[in-house]
Amino acid sequence: MTDPKLLVFAGSTRTASLNSKLAIAAADIARQSGASVTVADLADYPAAIYNGDDEDANGIPQSIRDLKKLMQQQDGFIVATPEYNGHIPPLLSNMFSWASRPEGDEKGKVAFDGKKAAIMAASPGGLGGIRVIPRLRDTLAELGVVVVPGFVTVPNAAAALDGDDLDEKLASSIKRLTDRLIAACQ
Repeated sequence: MTDPKLLVFAGSTRTASLNSKLAIAAADIARQSGASVTVADLADYPAAIYNGDDEDANGIPQSIRDLKKLMQQQDGFIVATPEYNGHIPPLLSNMFSWASRPEGDEKGKVAFDGKKAAIMAASPGGLGGIRVIPRLRDTLAELGVVVVPGFVTVPNAAAALDGDDLDEKLASSIKRLTDRLIAACQ
């Protein structure tokens, strides 16, 4: 059986993003568990805010076509996202909107349909992004992604993700979730 291929990305492009740090930690743990892992920075795939008129006039941006191609080559995703007033950030929403658009003979959602995903969130606050988890799960499900049971949230993430070594409890939680994803992808 081949190692599952996982694409890991964060719903933030901020410098020193807590969710980027969480995504990188999850990528490292998934690699140690035998997955082939690619980390994508969504800053490398810029796109204007989705607008059907823009799509009709100009097509899907090349950056999104590149991202879709990368997504199609994967068995699953690990998504770490911040919470914006209880919702997924506009960056993720926009990426999902563009990347779900069909091109040519493609069927819609080709980059998502049938993929598996593990979801997580980090926040400087005490709730750790818990309110975004059901919304992210629902969004991915609507795109045809099967989200594995469970999730990881990291409250007080500035302290929890500071330095090279994760707290043993957090590392264990990430490992359980990524192992579940790897098993689902096999």
